[in-house]
Amino acid sequence: MVIWHAFNALPHWHRKMVLILSIMVMMLAAWPSEQAVATRVDDNGNDFAAEPQADEGELLAQTELPVTPPKPSYVTKQVKVHRGDNMGVIFQRLGLSTTDLHLIDQLDGTDPLRRLKPGQELTFKLTKHGMLHSLYYPHSLEQALKVNRKADRFVAKPVKLELDTREQVAKGEIRSSFWGAAAEAGMTEVQIMNLAAIFGWDIDFAQDLQPGDSFRVVYQEKYQDDERVASGDILAAEFVNQGTAYRAVLNEDGNYYTPEGKAMRKSFLRAPVNFKYISSNFNPRRLHPVTGKIRPHNGIDYVAPVGTLIMAAGSGQVVAAGHNQFNGNYVFIKHAGNFVTKYLHLSKRTVDKGQRVKQGQTIGTLGGTGRVTGPHLHYEFVVGGIHKNPRTLTLPQAETLTGRELANFRKLAMPQLAKLDRLDKPELQLAQNKRDNRGG
Repeated sequence: MVIWHAFNALPHWHRKMVLILSIMVMMLAAWPSEQAVATRVDDNGNDFAAEPQADEGELLAQTELPVTPPKPSYVTKQVKVHRGDNMGVIFQRLGLSTTDLHLIDQLDGTDPLRRLKPGQELTFKLTKHGMLHSLYYPHSLEQALKVNRKADRFVAKPVKLELDTREQVAKGEIRSSFWGAAAEAGMTEVQIMNLAAIFGWDIDFAQDLQPGDSFRVVYQEKYQDDERVASGDILAAEFVNQGTAYRAVLNEDGNYYTPEGKAMRKSFLRAPVNFKYISSNFNPRRLHPVTGKIRPHNGIDYVAPVGTLIMAAGSGQVVAAGHNQFNGNYVFIKHAGNFVTKYLHLSKRTVDKGQRVKQGQTIGTLGGTGRVTGPHLHYEFVVGGIHKNPRTLTLPQAETLTGRELANFRKLAMPQLAKLDRLDKPELQLAQNKRDNRGG
């Protein structure tokens, strides 16, 4: 009470100041000395202190993502291979380390880098200091090589390039030449040669073809980025020669068979070279063009450009390979069953005596060596020591499918043969015409 009377005895403005100071003291006393902590109560009545609430600046600092260093930048250089180039020349041109080249050369799988071809392209990625980081080399249509730096060494790995395989069909009728009819049907040079090879055991494409003969083909083509880059396999084909129809279907083993499962491939090729024409046939009483004397011509003379590949007509062993003034460069091959084939006037040989060869293997190139009037291949076929006409001789048949292999082949062949049959239907031909108009 004493304090209260003393307070009232004060002048009016003093009482105001005391009240103001008292209020400020109480506010300071009530102000929290530490950061406020929120609490919660569980179902049992227990208090749990929550984590102190961070201010806005602290929250931003906590949620900020970790800083990542910037990715290194590289300089990309594309190099086109010129005639005479090798990796050493290209590395020198780019100013790259010969030590790096040596390390790469020691890696497994880098053989393609030793076989560069003019027109091919390599892509190099270099660091800002000019060091090699990686190189990329598409050395074929379906394969590439990638070499990457890993610390102080390199790693090489093959890369498979994906090609789009599309199925096409073609048909034609021979009016003047098979080549012209096939080209008019849209087939490429490679496809035309492959078609002739399939039926080459049964049809002599130089002598047997006549106007009115026809063909039908189901084949594949390879595309990359909608651009045609290569020919694919012929899946099925039919050739009608002088009224006789021959049909062939590609099997999973890579060989062609008739619809009945008989191999199209015989034990011997009908002709061991892709030729333009025959300059001289088999003739026991031919007038020799050089000597002017009547002497037997015991073989066939096939004319083709110098350098055309000569193939072994059948599998066997080379029993003679050499050169003389009459035969020029020559190769004789002995086959099973007492057969011998002879190849004369080659520009060069690629096999030696004693070597075993497979049917279709290159044994040399066509030329004009020896006593000849012009470049050609002279080819002889000898059975039991007696010369035979290779054009008319009945060639031994190769293997025939049986059992499960035949059953599987027939399942594969049925849809392909059906595609050949449908080639005569207007709607299929219309679809093909639309593809042709699109350039596909």
